[in-house]
Amino acid sequence: MIEVKDLHKSFNGEEILKGIDFVFESGKTNLIIGQSGSGKSVLLKCMLGLFKPDQGVIEYNGKAYSNFTDEEQRELRKEIGMVFQGGALFDSMTVEENVMFPLRMFTKQRKKDLKNRVAEVLERVNLTGSENKFPAEISGGMQKRVSIARAIVNKPKYLFCDEPNSGLDPKTATVIDNLIQEITKENDITTVIITHDMNSVLEIGERIAFLKDGILAWKGDKSQIFKTDDKTVTDFVYSSNLFQKVRKAQQQGM
Repeated sequence: MIEVKDLHKSFNGEEILKGIDFVFESGKTNLIIGQSGSGKSVLLKCMLGLFKPDQGVIEYNGKAYSNFTDEEQRELRKEIGMVFQGGALFDSMTVEENVMFPLRMFTKQRKKDLKNRVAEVLERVNLTGSENKFPAEISGGMQKRVSIARAIVNKPKYLFCDEPNSGLDPKTATVIDNLIQEITKENDITTVIITHDMNSVLEIGERIAFLKDGILAWKGDKSQIFKTDDKTVTDFVYSSNLFQKVRKAQQQGM
């Protein structure tokens, strides 16, 4: 579990985060949504320790990150997996080498054990047989699955995903959503996902933090977000023509 308490962050006198309070629960997919510039990425980077908050506390399982020693921070980094928006795979490395990279960084396992662990996670993301291919030789959806495999190879307690469905077709995006949710529950991971994809909200939005202008404007789950009367939320949720039609159909069916 990660708990954010009264989090503030400014840059050059401009306040980006304005007192965020939210609990990111373990074993659940926790989504951060909101328009561009709402503070989502800044919040994520504060949680990762890349930005130091001006005020407030970020607690990992009840202990404030600001109180961690350097050694505790290093240990925490080993417990964090990251799925980047563009995948961030190494073009010159094979799929197996990409997934093995964190193991080489953080462990001293024998090569045989490294290969066995990589084989395990590639099987979990349905990529057995792709070990020797390079990123350019596989599809975008497969690249995202490699990125997920790399993120979980060290058995993290915390998984951060930045727009994991970016650039994917709707069907493949749903596969990635479901895979992330399954892995989250199987391993009781605290998963935090930044997304603009309302399909993801519908599929896996177990806990949702909606940011607007640096404020936590709404929180709830996927069943509640389409029922709220909060105009700030509905303007965001129903911004597309498709979801406006969904809303109209829901209202007509009431």
